[in-house]
Amino acid sequence: MSNLALKPNLLDLNLADCERLVLGLGFKAFHGRNLFKWIHKHGVVDFDAMTDLSKGLRDTLRDRVEIRLPRIIHDRPSADGTVKWIMELGDGQRIETVFIPEGRRTTVCVSSQVGCALSCSFCATATQGFNRNLSVGEIAGQIWHATRRIGAAPSNVVMMGMGEPLANFDAVVKAMDIMQDDLAYMVAKTRLTLSTSGIVPNIYRLREVSDVSLAVSLHAPNDALRDQLVPINRKYPLAELLPACKAYVSGDRRRRVTWEYVLLDSVNDSPAHAKQLVRLLEGIPSKVNLIPFNPFAGSTYGTSPPERIEAFRGRLTRSGIFTMTRKTRGDEIAAACGQLVGRVQDRTGRMGRVLVDSRRMATS
Repeated sequence: MSNLALKPNLLDLNLADCERLVLGLGFKAFHGRNLFKWIHKHGVVDFDAMTDLSKGLRDTLRDRVEIRLPRIIHDRPSADGTVKWIMELGDGQRIETVFIPEGRRTTVCVSSQVGCALSCSFCATATQGFNRNLSVGEIAGQIWHATRRIGAAPSNVVMMGMGEPLANFDAVVKAMDIMQDDLAYMVAKTRLTLSTSGIVPNIYRLREVSDVSLAVSLHAPNDALRDQLVPINRKYPLAELLPACKAYVSGDRRRRVTWEYVLLDSVNDSPAHAKQLVRLLEGIPSKVNLIPFNPFAGSTYGTSPPERIEAFRGRLTRSGIFTMTRKTRGDEIAAACGQLVGRVQDRTGRMGRVLVDSRRMATS
């Protein structure tokens, strides 16, 4: 079916949109609230099962709109409880979503694009290229599926999957609005985190429309090294990035920027790098997540030795920066940080690779 033939997808609509839709069809707005709640709170996608909507409205909805979800085609758990879902979209593209349980805390890592165009050198997603942004429904659909699979809405959502969320600004903001809605998944703003590599203008834009938690993929304490590891730094260097992040958390003493820092053996993990990082973050309410590098096929980087990771963490902690070393989860199923690849179709129609596990690559 061509895209021109598709009906509007209700998953692309937030609560206000659903109310406007129903009003436009000649029914009362509260039916739009019920419709939204059926889809997201109750997980119902069959109009006939939406029993508090009139038959006339259900028939009209069936004629005018539809509910299109991504399709889970691969569901693989790891020994530590982490689960990776590969989801296929309507055009055959594939993305990856990861569920990470830890006690009562349940976290879902959500993708925002098919592939990624930012070319960070230590990230498997970057090796797959980029095709397109995800729609609101393709983003929210990941949480819909996760909620059904785990039996409840996740307590935490991190926009840290495939892609750069701030490069798909409007769809990501609207999808996060759905995630936070009391009639949907009720994810608290402090438990919904958007991670960016540093698209500075959109950090300022985000501050105007949202107050979700902000995480920044930093990975280097100076411009010369960050230019190599995170090429977007050449456009938005640290002198522009840091003030934007500081402004984002200003006005609330409880808020901090989370800085993500992948430790690469003999690249960015020396005592000198730690000292530079302390100076760089001075005056910014900060939390640092140190991430041991997770290898993937074709990578030229190595993982920093545990003693060097601990020394780096100790230097930051002694300087008063709250610092944690992230526990690697799901690496044996290629679900760890930096390992997500999905399947990306380039503009010529050639398909990229699906990473089935950390030792085997399959061509699709």
